[in-house]
Amino acid sequence: MSRTPLISGNWKMYLNHFEAIQTVQKLHYVTPTEVFDRVEVSVHPPFTDLRSVQTVIESEEFEFALGAQHCHFEDAGAFTGEVSPAFLEKLNVRYVIVGHSERRELFGETDDMVHRKVGAIMKYEMTPIVCVGETLVERESGDTEAKVLGQVTAALTDRSSDQIAKIVIAYEPIWAIGTGVNATAADAQAVCASIRGRVAELADADTAAAIRIQYGGSVKPGNAEELMGQADIDGALVGGASLHPEDFARIVELAAATR
Repeated sequence: MSRTPLISGNWKMYLNHFEAIQTVQKLHYVTPTEVFDRVEVSVHPPFTDLRSVQTVIESEEFEFALGAQHCHFEDAGAFTGEVSPAFLEKLNVRYVIVGHSERRELFGETDDMVHRKVGAIMKYEMTPIVCVGETLVERESGDTEAKVLGQVTAALTDRSSDQIAKIVIAYEPIWAIGTGVNATAADAQAVCASIRGRVAELADADTAAAIRIQYGGSVKPGNAEELMGQADIDGALVGGASLHPEDFARIVELAAATR
């Protein structure tokens, strides 16, 4: 089955709304129009930038999907500092990152919270990008599959096959994020193939063939082509390189070339 690659730029806690506007404008300028026939691109700015970036994308008719980095699992309530998925839907957000390793490791986000957030996001017809990945200690102990597939199972349990097929899973080994070190293409492919296998167990073969699986962790122009050429890797969740429009556009081009 042919799956359209999704290249997502996670801007993390960088770029104020003025800088975000400039970045998305430059990204549009340096990205060849023809790639959008073969690849989908989402940008995930900080919350304070979302409205500004939305306005630019829609007024200029840029072919980027607007994404958020996080949300709460409740529609409303006394949750100071949190953001409702209902608010994101009103900004025409299409993708929401869930369970990013930094949220799990630094802010105590649990598998149960991730599960609830996936449901909340899909309730508003947005698409969750569910992040899964192992630490260096877990990798060296041979526990990669146990950790990653456990996270996948927790996020997808009690979902219908139709719901699961619409979810995006991002494999991002924690030891590779922001370190300049990335998994080899073969290693990344092996884990992504295992993820697809678990999806088949939780749903069915057709759902496993339909779901998109990204790789994240020090993705840059120098390694993107080999990563995107793997059978079970359907895009990338890009951190640092997405802050540089030329680098991010090149990753998008390389992903498009594999399709």
